[in-house]
Amino acid sequence: MARRIAAGAAYGGGSIGLLGAAAVGLVLAEVQLAKHTVGGGRAPIPPRGDGLYGLAFGRENPLRLGVIGDSTAAGQGVRRAGQTPGALLASGLAAVAERPVELRNIALPGAQSDDLERQVTELLADRSRTPDVCVIMIGANDVTHRMPPTQSVRYLASAVRRLRTAGAEVVVGTCPDLGTIEPVYQPLRWMARRVSRQLAAAQTIVVVEQGGRTVSLGDLLGPEFAANPREMFGVDNYHPSAEGYATAAMAVLPTLCAVLGLWPETDALDADRDEDMLPVARAAATAASEAGTEVTGARAPWALLKHRRRRRLPATTDAPATAASTPEPAEDRVGPA
Repeated sequence: MARRIAAGAAYGGGSIGLLGAAAVGLVLAEVQLAKHTVGGGRAPIPPRGDGLYGLAFGRENPLRLGVIGDSTAAGQGVRRAGQTPGALLASGLAAVAERPVELRNIALPGAQSDDLERQVTELLADRSRTPDVCVIMIGANDVTHRMPPTQSVRYLASAVRRLRTAGAEVVVGTCPDLGTIEPVYQPLRWMARRVSRQLAAAQTIVVVEQGGRTVSLGDLLGPEFAANPREMFGVDNYHPSAEGYATAAMAVLPTLCAVLGLWPETDALDADRDEDMLPVARAAATAASEAGTEVTGARAPWALLKHRRRRRLPATTDAPATAASTPEPAEDRVGPA
C-alpha cells in the first residue's frame, strides 16, 4: 500500500483509500466520542526556541538547523523553550559538533503537509542563512483531516527536493502512530494505527528517493509511550509532554549527527540490532512498525535500515541566547554528549 501511495504521488495518481467504506460510519461515531476526551485540557502555545545554542563553543561559524512541520515539530504541549524538540536537537547537535548551533523553527501547530511549501519558502528566504540541515515532522494532521495520502506525500517530496536543491540535508520524522492516543478506543485505535503506519511508510519511500533520511516516530518513540502514557502525553492528552519530546529528540539526534558527518558511519550492519539492507518499500514498512528506525538510501532500489544508539541529551536552559536576551553562563547551557 505504501508503494502504491508513493507511486500515485510521483505519477499524479488520485486518492488511494485506506479504509473500507463499511467502516466509515463506525469510525465517524468513535471520532465524535474521542473528541470529548482528546484535547480536554488546553495545550499552551508553543514557546519560541529560535536562537543560538552551544555558547560554550563561541558564536562564530554556527551550524544552521531548521525545523518545519506541525505541532509536534513546534513543541506544542510544553511551556519552556528548552523542552521543545528544536531546542533539544540544537543543544545535542552543538554538544556533538562542539560548535554553536543556530536554530530557526518555522513549524506551525495544526499544519498539514500542504503548508510545507510556505514553510520551506520562509526558511529559504534569506540565502545567507540557508540551513545546513532541516528536520521535518509532519503527517498526523493529514490523517485526522483525511488528506488523501498521495497528496500528502507529494507535498512532502516537493519540500525535501527544494531543501536538498538549496544544499540542506534533510531528516524527516515520519507520521506518528495515532493509535497510541489513550482516549481513542477500538476499532478506531486499530484503524488509526494502520493509516498512520501506511502514511509513514509512504513518506519514507518518497523522502529516500529525494536524498533525505527518515526516522520513524511511531509511538513517539519506543515502548515508553505505550507503557507510560500519563508521563508521555501533555495536558491535553494528545500532544507529547516534555518527557515525550525528549524521547523523540533522542531518537532523531543520532541521524541528525550522522547526516552531517558527525556520527560514525560504517557499511557494516549490526545484526544484533536487526540492521539490514532491504528494498526501499520493505525497509519503509519495517521502519513504520519499529519506532526509532532510520532509513537511508543506498544503491537504488535498496535502502539501509539502522537502529542507532540513543544517547541522553545535555540539559538545556529555558531559552536560547538571542540579540534581545542576556545569555546565561555557557557552561550551564551545553553539557557533554
